[in-house]
Amino acid sequence: MCGINSQCFVRNSLCSLSVTACFTGLLILSGCGRNPEQTDKDGSSTGPGTREDYSKLVPKVRFTDVTAKAGIHFTHVNGAFGKKLLPETMGGGVAVFDFDNDGKPDILFINSCYWPGFEKDGKAPTLALYRNKGNFEFEDVTEQAGLAVTMYGMGVTVGDYDNDGWTDIFITGVGGNRLFHNEPDGKGGRKFVEVTAQAGDLNEGQSWSTAKGDDFLKVSTPISFPSSAAWFDYDNDGKLDLIVCNYVTWSPKFDLDQNFTLQGKAPAYGPPRFFKGMFCSLYHNEGNGKFKNVTGTAGLQILSPIGEPMAKALGVVVNDIDEDGWPDIVIANDTVRNFFFRNNRDGTFKEIAQEAGVAYAEGAARGAMGIAFGEYRPGKRALVIGNFANEPNTLLRLDHKEKLLFSDVALIEGLAGPSRIVLKFGLFFFDFDLDGLLDLLTCNGHLEPHINVVQPGQSYKQPVQLFWNMGKKRTYEPVGPEHAGPDLFRPMVGRGCAFADFNGDGFLDVVLVENGGEARLLKNEGGTGHHWVRVLLEGDGVRTNKSAIGARVILTAGGKTQSREVTSAVGYLSQSEFAVTFGLGESTKVDKIEVIWPGINAGRSVLEKLEVDRLYQIKQAKN
Repeated sequence: MCGINSQCFVRNSLCSLSVTACFTGLLILSGCGRNPEQTDKDGSSTGPGTREDYSKLVPKVRFTDVTAKAGIHFTHVNGAFGKKLLPETMGGGVAVFDFDNDGKPDILFINSCYWPGFEKDGKAPTLALYRNKGNFEFEDVTEQAGLAVTMYGMGVTVGDYDNDGWTDIFITGVGGNRLFHNEPDGKGGRKFVEVTAQAGDLNEGQSWSTAKGDDFLKVSTPISFPSSAAWFDYDNDGKLDLIVCNYVTWSPKFDLDQNFTLQGKAPAYGPPRFFKGMFCSLYHNEGNGKFKNVTGTAGLQILSPIGEPMAKALGVVVNDIDEDGWPDIVIANDTVRNFFFRNNRDGTFKEIAQEAGVAYAEGAARGAMGIAFGEYRPGKRALVIGNFANEPNTLLRLDHKEKLLFSDVALIEGLAGPSRIVLKFGLFFFDFDLDGLLDLLTCNGHLEPHINVVQPGQSYKQPVQLFWNMGKKRTYEPVGPEHAGPDLFRPMVGRGCAFADFNGDGFLDVVLVENGGEARLLKNEGGTGHHWVRVLLEGDGVRTNKSAIGARVILTAGGKTQSREVTSAVGYLSQSEFAVTFGLGESTKVDKIEVIWPGINAGRSVLEKLEVDRLYQIKQAKN
């Protein structure tokens, strides 16, 4: 993320020209029209051809806005009142999960709030939980579920941390994180009870200040500023641990004392390079509802060259990247290099981002927000990172699994030019047309409401970008309203986003969150005629966590193999459903599904000769 002063803040460049001149130069660099012939390392061709040629191949899969019809009326509040405090730019996340175990994914929206002493009249903003009643009808159950909580919320991750069979919630927020345990409500339903205090030290630094009004703006003691978080079992003991990203060292007084302005006049949001970094936090699940901070002993405290905490972390993804049975961590940092923590299999990690080729893109740090990892081509997996405006998405292909070597292939795979201009926050891989190849969606929006004053080519509200995976030639092709309908691309100040199959038709629907605006639910109308299989896993709660986070699912159908991993957090501040979806294209049968369960001696499950177009619920066999 980057603020706007009178000079041109294009990440780490040394440009001192006007903002408009810098922006124009980037437009020229992005290229357009016919692409030159290029050949990737695996021999696939990326051209020749025009974008018009490729656009004709894009399937017509329409996304329809069903937010109002579904009964969803969530508006995010960021508390902005003219002082331009940095947290106001961040927005909130969203989680999709089945909180009541009725087989239908529900939606939890994370809200922020007004600053102390600057509240508006009326009801204070709270989190919002919507129960899925089926057929795209949702019911607001926030009050009865115990989640009518007011906080300056940021990110969310969900998982069954005590292995009781019910999914729990962890929420990050400026001034303090919160842990909610899923419990019976005494009426046959479920509710969430906050257990943060009983769980141990799940917070870092100063909590929310008790000062109000002008006194709050004078607070100089840093207030905690966490962002994304993820549940995962880093030591394979069957219990979910927690990784929490922390953004920058922030206080209201320090922020306002920098006097960030637009062209030396109106107040503006400041860039992160003016703030000190923070350590990310790792919490070990001790059992009995207790967590222990093990950040230092685990090797996650990375220092800058001047001896200060380096991380300015906004996105986190946890996957077993080298497939050795132990989950690894990748952190997307804003304006400083990214981190890659390889699991040492002994409760510690080694930071190897620079050796692995993950630290930088094109040799420089970018403004990194959301991050995801997936098999974007058969047998080829990659990290994708959403970067700041005038910076393209980063697509880091894993070229060598054992040695953990990556290379940036955003340009040759068709992402660099089309993604350069917009400011990307939330993102995820998903197969929207069910052809068996992972497509990509980014949720976009600027941080400065008046950005067009200094950059006429930019706007505060920006459209989503959807990229279709072509499989051969250049991998990714932009999808437009002529293919997917206008609803998906209506400009917004996009932040968190997630996907799920909300109505059980196999096609993946989309939830988008707007900073300071209304959330949207978009139904995937399908229509390709492609077949699919969905897999929902349940661990035994002893060797493997009940949520089966970290399990790898391998599907073989029609002579092709696909691989997915069950993850918690994905993208930016958000989490999609636990069920994994495999598009099968025209294949009418599944030869085999293999599940590699996470944990020590957790084993494998194999199902063969399966029918298509259905959900398979697979429970781990007892030891």
